[in-house]
Amino acid sequence: MQEIEIELKNLLTKEEFETCLTHYNQDLANAKKQINHYFETPDFQLKARGAALRIREKNNHYTMTLKEPHKDALLETHANMSEAEARQFIHNQDTFPSLIAEALNRLDINQGALIYGGQLRTERLEFEEDGLLIVLDKSHYHGLTDYELEIEGPSVASVEAKLNQLLSQLAISKKQTPNKIARFYQALQQRNANHN
Repeated sequence: MQEIEIELKNLLTKEEFETCLTHYNQDLANAKKQINHYFETPDFQLKARGAALRIREKNNHYTMTLKEPHKDALLETHANMSEAEARQFIHNQDTFPSLIAEALNRLDINQGALIYGGQLRTERLEFEEDGLLIVLDKSHYHGLTDYELEIEGPSVASVEAKLNQLLSQLAISKKQTPNKIARFYQALQQRNANHN
C-alpha cells in the first residue's frame, strides 16, 4: 500500500509539551505506545536520498514503511508483517516485501547493505481539529527524551497555517525539526563519538 503524507513538525521543550497537553485537555496516561525500529546502510544511502526505512510496532501489529520525498510531501510505502518476520529483519535475516523491495531498487539502495540501527519508543496522543490530525509525541531513544508537535493534513498550506496559528497562540517558538529517524541517527552518532 502507498500513500502521500503531508505533515509538519515542531520540537517542543518539556514545558511547551505540557502547555499543549493542557491546551488540548490531554493526559499522557492515555497515550498510545509504539516502537519504531530503524534501518539504514553504514554510509547512510537512505538519508542521502531523503528516504527512511522503519518497522513500526503498535498494538502487536508490525508495519514496514519506506518514506521517500514526493513533491512537498512524503510517499510512504507500507507492508504489514508478522512479529516473526519483523524479528528476522531486526536480526538482518530476511528479504524485503515486494513493494518495499521495488521502491528500494528505484532509489538504487543495496538491500543487502541495510542494517538494523535500533529503536525509538514513542508515547503518542492523536486527535483531530479543523479537519487536521494533531499529534503530540514524547519519544525515548539513546538515553534521550524529546517532545514534538506534528500536524498532518490534506495540503501544505492548511498544515502550515495550523502550525503557525498554534505556535503563536501558545507562545511556542518555531524550531528546525528533523524527523525522528534523523534525530535517532544523529544521537547515535553523537553517542558513538563520545565513546571513542
